[in-house]
Amino acid sequence: MKSKRQAKILEIISKYNIKTQEELSEHLEQEGFHVTQATVSRDIRELKLTRVAGGAGQQKYISLQEQHVDLSEKYTRIFREGFVSMDMAQNILVIKTVSGMAMAVAAALDAMDCHEIVGSIAGDDTIMCAVRTLEDTESLMKRLRKITES
Repeated sequence: MKSKRQAKILEIISKYNIKTQEELSEHLEQEGFHVTQATVSRDIRELKLTRVAGGAGQQKYISLQEQHVDLSEKYTRIFREGFVSMDMAQNILVIKTVSGMAMAVAAALDAMDCHEIVGSIAGDDTIMCAVRTLEDTESLMKRLRKITES
């Protein structure tokens, strides 16, 4: 029942500009879910919903998971725009960037969940990534090339 209710909450906030917990409760009641304010509050916390500015200065609920998708696209774009070239020395991946973009590109790499990278150091236009193995370095380079070519 909880998973159905939470799925319905995500559906409701994607369809309507829900401003308050009371408004969300009313929509859930209309859909056949009898809820208390405490239940709605707990669901909002578990679903990691947050309120953001909507139209006319009013706030509305959104899912932070939807926001994560938006951010991953932004990080991919930052990587693509800052990337110049890359080369490897065994398990060290060296990425050249546009001048001044190394830290932003390194942050994008961190956000892109490159599990092969143990750690990275960024300067002005160069990033050095310590990668777990030689094989991981090669597969990571292939994956990053796909990002830059798309």
